[in-house]
This record gives sequence, C-alpha cells and structure tokens, in this order.
Amino acid sequence: MIAFEAEIEKYGAHGEKSGWSYVAVPSVLAGQLKPGCAKSFRVRGTLDALAIAGVALIPIGDGDFILPVNAAMRRKLKKAEGSRVALSLEEDTEFKIEVPGELEAVLDADEGGLWERFMELAPSHRGYFIKYFNEAKTDATRTKRLLMIVEAMELGLDFGAMIRLSKSRKEKLN
Repeated sequence: MIAFEAEIEKYGAHGEKSGWSYVAVPSVLAGQLKPGCAKSFRVRGTLDALAIAGVALIPIGDGDFILPVNAAMRRKLKKAEGSRVALSLEEDTEFKIEVPGELEAVLDADEGGLWERFMELAPSHRGYFIKYFNEAKTDATRTKRLLMIVEAMELGLDFGAMIRLSKSRKEKLN
C-alpha cells in the first residue's frame, strides 16, 4: 500500500489521452505497488474518502504512470483540475470483469469467431464493452448496445472506434 498526495491534472488537446483528467503516479511509487511492471495494471484504495477498485494505472513512459480520474469520480470528490487529493493505493489482484451471459451467448452463437475475437481483446478493453453494455437502463438500449458490440467484433473495432462510428452515423442522420 502506498499513500501520497497529488494534484489532479488534465491532458491538453494532443494525443490519445486528450482531455483526460488524471493523477500522476511517479515510477518510485508505482514500483512499490508492482515492482518492475511497465504495463497497465489495476489498483484499489481511496482518493480522499472515495473508495476505488479495478481502476487501471496506465504507463506513460520512464516507469511513470497515471491514474485516470473520470468525471464521475471528480463529481463525487467535488474536485476539478488543479485540486489536490490524498491517495492510498494497492494493486487490485481480485478485480475481474464478468461477461454478461446475454452478451456471451450472442457472441458465442455466431460462427464467425466473434466470441474468440472478443476474448482476444485485453481484459481492460473487454471491460469497456462490458461496462457500456451493463450501464444500459432499458431493454431497448441494451439490445441496441448488444448489436453495436456484435458489429464492432465483426469489423474488428475497438471500443473507441465503435463509439466514433455510432456518433458519425447519428450526425449523418441529423
């Protein structure tokens, strides 16, 4: 377990992390969590009094990492870019995302290898699809998202590409 204070920072408009809010985790501290690790891994703990689990620490080079602080987390913390937070973190070895049965059944029923393609994704990337599917509040939205995921697997799209495709289609209709 490591404990430290840091400032919430925000990436500018360049690169894949454009607009992300995050807390920097220096290599010295990241090395205490998972020595010698240079790729993304999950952590749990607290940001101020907010409990977190299954949040990815993302490498940014030279052994340094970032901990993304999404909008929902910032709202709960009542903090924004430039605010300081107290962190207490440890590696989350128990984190596991379960594939909803409905999603698994549809992907596995296809003979085009959609289930295999889905399972070849990195666990964190599968998690984006699963979270998106699970957050649907109505049956109609759940069905729409299920079809979007099936199409994404057919086209070999990652989650971000699937969302961009959906948005571009909406824009063309308007």
